[in-house]
Amino acid sequence: MAYRARSGGRSQRTVTGSGPRPLWRQRDFGIFWAAQTLSFLGDSFALIALPLLVLQATGSLARMGLLTAVGGAASVVAAVFAGAVVDRVDRRRLLIACDLVRMVLYGLIPLVWLFGPRIWLLYAVLPLCEAVGMLFAVGYVTVVRGLVGTGQLTEANGRLNATAAAAGVLGPLCAGLLAAWTGPAAAVGVDAASFGASAACLAVVRIRRRPPDERAPERAGLWRDLRAGVAFLYGHPVLRALTALLFVFSFLTLGLNDLVIYHLKHDLGHDDGTVGTVMATGALGTIAGSLLVAPVRRRLGFGPTWTAAVAVSGIAVAGLGRARDVPVVGALAAVFLACVAVAGTCSMSLRQEVTPEPLLGRVTSAFWTLHYAAAPVGAAVLTWTAEHHGTAPVALAAGGACVLVAGVALLTPIRGAGRG
Repeated sequence: MAYRARSGGRSQRTVTGSGPRPLWRQRDFGIFWAAQTLSFLGDSFALIALPLLVLQATGSLARMGLLTAVGGAASVVAAVFAGAVVDRVDRRRLLIACDLVRMVLYGLIPLVWLFGPRIWLLYAVLPLCEAVGMLFAVGYVTVVRGLVGTGQLTEANGRLNATAAAAGVLGPLCAGLLAAWTGPAAAVGVDAASFGASAACLAVVRIRRRPPDERAPERAGLWRDLRAGVAFLYGHPVLRALTALLFVFSFLTLGLNDLVIYHLKHDLGHDDGTVGTVMATGALGTIAGSLLVAPVRRRLGFGPTWTAAVAVSGIAVAGLGRARDVPVVGALAAVFLACVAVAGTCSMSLRQEVTPEPLLGRVTSAFWTLHYAAAPVGAAVLTWTAEHHGTAPVALAAGGACVLVAGVALLTPIRGAGRG
């Protein structure tokens, strides 16, 4: 690494010979890791609480899906501009600002709910938070490489995802219990507090500065910046295929969280505490997938790992709507989330590895813009269809289509993508 850690003035690369220092001994990565674990812990509260607020007030799965779609659409719009912003500004300060904005916005919900449900507030706050969250997410991807370098990216991403999922085990469980005890609005307040804690941690993290030839580009216009990211994706055979296939996969799966909650509450007649328990069980899958992804990718290579993960996730989705027992729903959710963690970490790590530093923000922005462009529509369609025709046939159709995505991947350069 180009910068030197504060502890003892030693470089991050001076532990044993010329090899990189183990992640657990890297101070700044450790603080960043802790900050994101706190943030994900709070997010797992909101993941349960926001759909429950809508369901509590309206009883409608379609309204839940509409909220998810509105938030997703805001993310897509923000992704168009996020890369250009991230490649121009101090990334650490940007992340702190994003955390503070979300702390304030989410903090409004429990305050307003003291005077009674205001569904319109959710439709105002969530899109803003999702837009700011997209800006944070693009900056997050660039910061990880600035902290650990390319050689430890898959391991670092896996560890970040694993502890995020560990927080996701405790978060939904506590959120469900808190929602059952005091109402879902209080759980959103926990999310707001977590963003404040994350901002405080990020304030003391040191991130490698970009060298002079990698500084933010001249202001050439947002449209040209997006085109630069799209051009890089199009020119890389594996990233081009990934972007197209994930466009379809996101369309099929963005509304799945709402579908599971509705299935548990409406179809099976369980309470908020059960919803939290199932979501916590599902998060165990994310932990497993995040811890396994680095060794599995090293052994099998990118292509087989990504393709198998998408195929198995589709099988799990297909079974969710027909599962009548809570343990089975939890197990299938865990399998799905484990596979998503494996596929997502592989995809992110590959993109970080092959993208030049000056383009990383814009390529990430373009990738997520194209990746999620149809996802909000998919969430609305999935939940509306499930409300009118039942969760079982919708889940079966969505799962089968996910398996088809994996099959198509075998006909693209993804199949032969290399090891490491």
